[in-house]
Amino acid sequence: MYFYALKTSKQMKKTTSIIIILMLNLQLVAQFEDLTFGTDSTLDVVSWNIEHFPKNGQITFDYVCQIIEAIDVDVLAIQEITDNYWLQQLAENLDGWEGYYAYNEYAGLAYVYKTNVIENVNIFEIYTNNNREFPRSPVVMEMNYKDEHYVIINNHLKCCGDGYLDLYNYWDEEKRRLDACNLLDQYIIDNYSNEKVIVLGDLNDILTDSPANNVFQGFTDDNDNYMFVDMEIAEGSSSGWSYPSWPSHIDHILITNELFDDFGNEASEIQTIKLDEYFENGFYEYDQNVSDHRPVGLKIKTGSYLGLYNINLSQFNLSNYPNPFQGSTTFSFDPVKANSEIEIYNMKAQKIQYFALLRNQSSVIWNAENFPAGVYYAKLVVDNKVKVVRKIVLMK
Repeated sequence: MYFYALKTSKQMKKTTSIIIILMLNLQLVAQFEDLTFGTDSTLDVVSWNIEHFPKNGQITFDYVCQIIEAIDVDVLAIQEITDNYWLQQLAENLDGWEGYYAYNEYAGLAYVYKTNVIENVNIFEIYTNNNREFPRSPVVMEMNYKDEHYVIINNHLKCCGDGYLDLYNYWDEEKRRLDACNLLDQYIIDNYSNEKVIVLGDLNDILTDSPANNVFQGFTDDNDNYMFVDMEIAEGSSSGWSYPSWPSHIDHILITNELFDDFGNEASEIQTIKLDEYFENGFYEYDQNVSDHRPVGLKIKTGSYLGLYNINLSQFNLSNYPNPFQGSTTFSFDPVKANSEIEIYNMKAQKIQYFALLRNQSSVIWNAENFPAGVYYAKLVVDNKVKVVRKIVLMK
């Protein structure tokens, strides 16, 4: 009888433990039931520094699994996974996902992705001998989504610094990040000059520094080839930033011009995913149990229908000066006939202004003082047909 009672007691404890785990999982599902991001019609890519995952053991692990299932993205580029064991546990716990981990003593970079939509995957590290520029080697993911080829480059750049770029100090943190950006630019030029490339990660610096101290200036100056799709987040309210505890916005997503059209689709979107809003005690509880960074997500709708990229479909010319510009810019074009317009679109493919042109008119001034800084597109439309599209950049 004693043995039977002991066995029964152990069974009861085991049953009780299972019930508690099930109840906790149900609570987590309910906690994130309103959390969404990805869609079936977009390529959904999220960058997330999850701070030495799992920072609070099994509690963190369970939260992250539920969050990933809720946001339902195609590719998750992660920074700060402590070791391969936890990455593999994460991938195995997510039905239909696979993972890749790149070891680093400071916590490595990783990917997890859906195998039913992401195909022909090839993942590898680059600049493995450039420890000064890259304390953690960037990890490249070549892949196909809906028969289109994409390249993602996951990064975690050197942290810290004083906000001032010292070009003469080899070990200045800002100088190291600047050199890392230059190397990434060169790698893209050498290997993916005509590819759809997404550069992302915890880049550990802000986009809104002055040009003299901006480690990303090489990218932002080259607006014909690159675009930080999260620039509006960086220039907006701190409530939307990815690193609230500083606060700052240091997690970025950069795309090459082969993706400008797709990002111009109205279904495309960039967003800081505010996971802390799903915790009862807000960011404090999220920080204690998950991470000190919010993820930044990009939705790309492939197959642009508006053609929002520099194109010339006829003998017509369209230019504007200055570009980039502040305040106003002057468009110049060949003299037009009646029934012609200049149309201005924002990056969400929304027409925000237009100018009806007179016969033989060859220039028009756009006063953009009341519009936010960012990338816009100007179309020359003749007889309801688009003749030229030009990208323009408004600065504040």
